[in-house]
Amino acid sequence: MKLYKPTFLLQQDNFVANQGVLVEEGRIAEISELEKLLTRHPDVQVVDWTGLAMVPGTINSHNHSFQSLLRGLVIDRPFLEWRDKALYHYSPLLDVQDIYIGALFAFGEMLRYGVTTVCDFFYLHNQGLESDEAIIKAAQDVGIRLVLARTLYDWDGAPKGYQESIDQAVANTKQLAIKYHSNPMVKIIPAPHSLHAASIEMIQAGHRLARELGTKFHIHVAEEPFEGEETLRIHGLRPVELLHKIGVLDESMVAIHAVWLNDSDTQLMGDHQVKLAYCPSSNMFLADGVTRIIDLMKAGVVIGLGTDGACSNNRISIFEEMRMTALLQKASQHNAMALSANQVYAMGTANSEALLGIPVGRIEPGYYADFVGIDTKDLSVQPIYSMNEQLLPNMVYSMQPNAISRVVVGGNEQVQAGQIESISEDKIYNQLQTLIAKLNACK
Repeated sequence: MKLYKPTFLLQQDNFVANQGVLVEEGRIAEISELEKLLTRHPDVQVVDWTGLAMVPGTINSHNHSFQSLLRGLVIDRPFLEWRDKALYHYSPLLDVQDIYIGALFAFGEMLRYGVTTVCDFFYLHNQGLESDEAIIKAAQDVGIRLVLARTLYDWDGAPKGYQESIDQAVANTKQLAIKYHSNPMVKIIPAPHSLHAASIEMIQAGHRLARELGTKFHIHVAEEPFEGEETLRIHGLRPVELLHKIGVLDESMVAIHAVWLNDSDTQLMGDHQVKLAYCPSSNMFLADGVTRIIDLMKAGVVIGLGTDGACSNNRISIFEEMRMTALLQKASQHNAMALSANQVYAMGTANSEALLGIPVGRIEPGYYADFVGIDTKDLSVQPIYSMNEQLLPNMVYSMQPNAISRVVVGGNEQVQAGQIESISEDKIYNQLQTLIAKLNACK
């Protein structure tokens, strides 16, 4: 049992002082006045966070970890050229160890930037389940909480390592879900890739499996105009309309991107309680367009934030995505009040519980003990006046990564003084350099 003693604690959008957070067996057990907790638990281990503001760990609701290996290789290109020259060219070259190193690299960087849970949308099944297990091992070695969105993909235009039959994809995903069912640090969910890369039957199979497992399922939706053009040509329906027709548009569905929507699409998503993982930086980097966040919120869609892969962003910080979400919507709506700092902060934290189906994103009893300590003396979060009304807006709009001092996942400190505790960053770097030499020979 540990008692955390921060200078400030974020509670219901306000920072309060003299509060303690009691952690037991990886979860938050109690929050109360510090002196009361010390009186009730005189022998508790006190963790002194003087000078730090304790906030919920951020949740990266959509990422592709292996893409961190490709950052900076194919830039300033349209989507399909980027896909073919980066993803399709390099991903078939990666073996199990390479996939592990890529995930170690991605998860380590995220952890330093305050991400405590990541949903890795993983479709690189070059070595079957060994590839998936490499991602899980990397997450465990770094100490980050993982939701593995195991991708169901059967389009024959992609590299062979992406493709599985429907029966294979369902069986492999189910096997992993059963294996890790009781592990609080790992959750497996099905993820039919998209209407472009997964057949109607594959998508329906993923939806059925999510129902059977009691999980969400994630799917890319209307990221690029070509998907809408394709579904209109083949089915006479737009992507959201088609997903509704085939019976998968419901509360278990989490759409990724959802850029190219009309009024009917946004209302359908809201009416059927679909959630959205929004990746603004990636959408801008690939010139996808601007998702109708304000309209989706009005329709009742719960929105979380993702970075997408690091070769289409190229940063992997959810604090960064909070800022980008707010600024992009303000600019596109010509309305400075389109989104508030509190709203986008919730997208990167509390809202993600609905997208992932696990108790994360809040500092409340019963939730996982995943939180971040922000150095209140860091210049990027100053000035802070007596009522602390600027601290949360400064975290969203001005904070730099060096202000993130401590990161706790499951009650374990994984970052201290800005450095990863569980694995040497030099070790990550050295393994990465060896892999870069291999890939460099294949450019």
